[in-house]
Amino acid sequence: MRAVLQRVSRAGVTVDNEKIAEIGAGLLVLLGVEQGDDEKAADYLAEKIAGLRIFEDEAGKMNLSVSDCSGELLVVSQFTLLADCRKGRRPGFSQAALPEQAEPLCRYFVECLQQKGLPVQTGRFQADMAVDLINDGPVTIILESHRQF
Repeated sequence: MRAVLQRVSRAGVTVDNEKIAEIGAGLLVLLGVEQGDDEKAADYLAEKIAGLRIFEDEAGKMNLSVSDCSGELLVVSQFTLLADCRKGRRPGFSQAALPEQAEPLCRYFVECLQQKGLPVQTGRFQADMAVDLINDGPVTIILESHRQF
């Protein structure tokens, strides 16, 4: 799994001109599920994201996690994070998991975050989404589960 985390002041998702999700300060998590990913990968990323200290404390140091600062999360599935651009000019997506594999794993990932007491909203799987955000910092972090095992 690959996740792009963006520390945000706010973020939201619109589908067909309807706002379906909106958060205040916290993390926008763009999530890509790769072929071969499993619940162990989702567990790892959820644990890492919940505890990652990328929010500023009173001294202005990145020393607080999203949990520590009562932040919210917006998780948006994004298969294009698995794009392979090494050959030619058109990205290949053969490493992305098929929707019937990716969707349940995305749901499981969200449940893992919620079990940690984090408020989580989501985009809509396979929908054409408009994602808006105000990146705070900016702080953007890329995590990959397969590099950790």
